[in-house]
Amino acid sequence: MRTPDARPRRRFAAALTALTLMAGGGALTVGLQLATAPPAAALDNGLNLTPQMGFNNWNSTYCGDQFNEAMIKSIADIFVSKGLKEAGYRYVNLDDCWALPERDGAGNLVPDPVRFPHGIKALADYVHGKGLKFGIYSSAGSHTCDVKGFPGGLGHEQQDADQWAAWGVDYLKYDNCHNQGADAQTRYRTMGEALKRTGRPILYSICEWGSTGPWNWAQPVGNSWRTTGDISDTWQSMISIAQANQGLANYAKPGAFNDPDMLEVGNGGMTGTEYRTHFSLWAQMAAPLMIGTDLRTAEPETLEILTNRDVIAVDQDPLGRQGTVVSRENGLVVMSKPLADGSRSVTLTNEGSYDTTISTSAQAVGIGGAASYAVRDLWSKQTSTSSGTISAVVPGHGTAMFRVTPSSPVSPPTGMTRLSDLPFTSVSNFWGPVERDRTNGDHLAGDGQTITVRGVPYSYGLGVHAPSDIGFHLGGTCRNLVTDVGIDDDAYGNGSVVFQVFKDGVKAADSGPVTGRDAAKRLTADLTGAQELRLVVTDGGDGTSWDHADWANVRIACGDGPAAGTHQLSDVAWSSAGNSWGPVERDMSNGDNQAHDGSTITIGNATYPKGLGVNAFSEIVYYLGGSCSALSTDVGVDAEAQGRGSVSFEIYADGTKVADSGRMTAASGVKHLTAALAGANELRLVVTDGGDGTNSDHADWAAPVLTC
Repeated sequence: MRTPDARPRRRFAAALTALTLMAGGGALTVGLQLATAPPAAALDNGLNLTPQMGFNNWNSTYCGDQFNEAMIKSIADIFVSKGLKEAGYRYVNLDDCWALPERDGAGNLVPDPVRFPHGIKALADYVHGKGLKFGIYSSAGSHTCDVKGFPGGLGHEQQDADQWAAWGVDYLKYDNCHNQGADAQTRYRTMGEALKRTGRPILYSICEWGSTGPWNWAQPVGNSWRTTGDISDTWQSMISIAQANQGLANYAKPGAFNDPDMLEVGNGGMTGTEYRTHFSLWAQMAAPLMIGTDLRTAEPETLEILTNRDVIAVDQDPLGRQGTVVSRENGLVVMSKPLADGSRSVTLTNEGSYDTTISTSAQAVGIGGAASYAVRDLWSKQTSTSSGTISAVVPGHGTAMFRVTPSSPVSPPTGMTRLSDLPFTSVSNFWGPVERDRTNGDHLAGDGQTITVRGVPYSYGLGVHAPSDIGFHLGGTCRNLVTDVGIDDDAYGNGSVVFQVFKDGVKAADSGPVTGRDAAKRLTADLTGAQELRLVVTDGGDGTSWDHADWANVRIACGDGPAAGTHQLSDVAWSSAGNSWGPVERDMSNGDNQAHDGSTITIGNATYPKGLGVNAFSEIVYYLGGSCSALSTDVGVDAEAQGRGSVSFEIYADGTKVADSGRMTAASGVKHLTAALAGANELRLVVTDGGDGTNSDHADWAAPVLTC
């Protein structure tokens, strides 16, 4: 975070509660009810379906004199001449210090006439003339972050948004300095609404530093949100920011991405090996790729890294998913990112200082079961064939990055899987393509919006137009399917369809007639032993003109859960784990922001050899596969918070809250929680802030025991 003296077409509904999954158990359940969905529907401004790519001057110039009109024009020229535009970079952005320290008599922002003698509109016109887009900077406070204190947007949101729109601005980076202690969500929502009212599509980049867990609230507000403080041009800064961002994969989707800050590639503080790791991890995490070096003096190696088309393709994959950590042990980190064609991007990162071999398998990264795999090294460009092993000798601070493609369809990975993440084995759709995590929209790919049924938005799913038929390969490994179904609000209350689920050609579920006036229906289907799955939507009998249909939050449960017996939860592999400060720790407290830097879990005077150390906001997800019955755990604020911090512990079974500690402080001591889990496919452990910010919110799940 930059401290003030630092140098360096519709959608009207409020979001509701999380989707409640229903265990299959063999019987079909089709329930008519109000749809429930996470409040994390992406902002519908049609922008940022893949992470933004561009340039921002701050990391190379700060507020130096070299930051001026001539520089920005040169960057736009270089985008074209050096192949950056062709590689996908579009935005040329200004950061702090572009304005005078005072507004004019009418309250308008005034560009610095020395830096920008022809004004901002003329500069934006120049950038647009190159076929590029133009961005600007402000802060959600009274002043911006530089020590000179340029005017911020707080209290001037609509005036500033209108001024930027008139200038032709396409992108706003909105910082968090001098915020007067005002509520972050209110400040950022106010500017977001102001941008919408201009009528100009402006990508909204929320730079709140992760202070209030923006991944929990920013998806309907902005196109991306910073998850950490500012990056600096060192290995330690870069890798610690990557570690903090890695746990937030569940919050990324097309139109809404976690932002671990701008690129430092080429600024001189790291080696070429470290910069390749930097670029690889940002692409693997579906992060914005905003160049932060002065391209006028960039070395050939810098341009080679920044224009690596294979790596960029991973970042820009239309599935829009952030890669997740498969394993992390002794500084050796494996990540897997699902790609739209059914392949996986795999990174092997050596956070240590010496060369070492890192290995994983196709099974571990989620695409096991094929006879063979094509393994393309995205840096050397060499392609080999493997029976399933993925391995490389990785230099210290280095990353090997591969695109792994199975030779034949593979079974879904163990756990809860979004069907929108899986490749189609067959697909037909009456109007345009089937859309992943968006409505069917018009007839062009990517032109849909947030899936919404009767005012309820959904985070993911499949948008179709009847008649539609989508096939998936299951390989006999899955248990059940759960989805909400309905006609999308973009049909304006029109249309009539029927949703059907087929298991190996036999109908396994049928919604009956669904009209555009109906709330969503819950549909579940037993998939035990199925090799193939088909999702079919047919016309309801009134013609197909308005049959925009949604498979909303559609997921399948595959594979077995934990074995029978009792398990220390810290010994059970999680599906995902997110934490606002460092990684989730096993059998130790959260500590600082590095892995394995905690201490013995201690709540008051009680110590625990087993447990999970976190820092709010935190979410840990486990796949149960319907095989477990209960969880018991002690909870509390760890003693390392030194009397500070306030949190709340929550336990969810298939999206339904089954235990809640209420607000706890260090003075609360130990509280014991129990939760019934019978039949649940998924367990989520959530720790939220107690209302006073996340500083010192070191929280413990102490001696959690899972009974299966």
